[in-house]
Amino acid sequence: MTAVLDPSAQSAPIQGVLDPISCDARDFGAYARTGGWTFALKVARSVRPGGQSADETPKVSAREFAELAGCSPERVMRYYKAWDRAADDGLVPHFEILVPGQDIDLPDAEVWQTYYVSRSSASSERGSAITEAAEAEGIRPTKALEVAENPTALRAAILADPSTAQAARAALLDRVKEDPALQAELARDIARTDELKKAVATETRAADRIGYVRQIAEKGQIRTPAGQTLDAPAELRSEAERHLSLLDELDEGEDTGEWATEAYDTMKNLVVETVEADPELRVQERRTKVYSSLQKATKVFEELTFDDADDIYEDDMVQRLEELQQAIGSCITALRSAAPRQ
Repeated sequence: MTAVLDPSAQSAPIQGVLDPISCDARDFGAYARTGGWTFALKVARSVRPGGQSADETPKVSAREFAELAGCSPERVMRYYKAWDRAADDGLVPHFEILVPGQDIDLPDAEVWQTYYVSRSSASSERGSAITEAAEAEGIRPTKALEVAENPTALRAAILADPSTAQAARAALLDRVKEDPALQAELARDIARTDELKKAVATETRAADRIGYVRQIAEKGQIRTPAGQTLDAPAELRSEAERHLSLLDELDEGEDTGEWATEAYDTMKNLVVETVEADPELRVQERRTKVYSSLQKATKVFEELTFDDADDIYEDDMVQRLEELQQAIGSCITALRSAAPRQ
């Protein structure tokens, strides 16, 4: 006959031997309440402070403690320094007060990360800057230091996760405002990447068009096709304000290109209609256009030199200049015939 064992009897502790499950539960509870303080205390009460010799204290060096623990001395010292900082703040006793095996009440687990830095890079100038930035953002420095020490992981997160990419983009934009070197590097990257150049050109065109509408809505001025700057009629300014409000209501990530084009085209057409509806303004527009063309043509010819005419001479060049001369002559004749009689 097979004996039936009582399940409770299987887990009952052997007389005089600590139940391993109870031991694990006790250790887990202690760590849950105090976090890294549990292990920091073991270091603080076992590792002798700097300046003390082995003859003055039963404690061991950080290197000896690390060998017994099977870890690096650097890891032991991170716990040691965390305890030291907390002791300076009066949160825990100083090393000299503690003796091996002594138990004390420990701070809450949440306070641990304020004093513990798990990365040795935190002591460097770069690490200090990262720590300060993390504290300013209200996050634990250890998180920021871990990311900084693993750029490949950061790259993977940016490539895989849109929200991480957005956070990285926002951070770069904040940094680039105060980092001329980064500005130059980003500009070169954009100039060398066709897709980015096209995207920048598209966004620049949209921004210029929005600026055109904003000029009318906020400053009450219009720019005619010929380049005149005039006060905008009330109804035209009101229409610009309406389009601008629609643009301002777009979400941050929403494409403004189509909306900007519609607003720009609408306002351009209204400006042309405004000019055409006023006979005096229409004449002034034509006059401005002619003057603008004359200035451009004059500048072009003033920059031409013919000191080396023998080298650049071609029959077609002379023919085109003669045709241009005839056209200019016709313009002069037309203007003279329209001149007021004296």
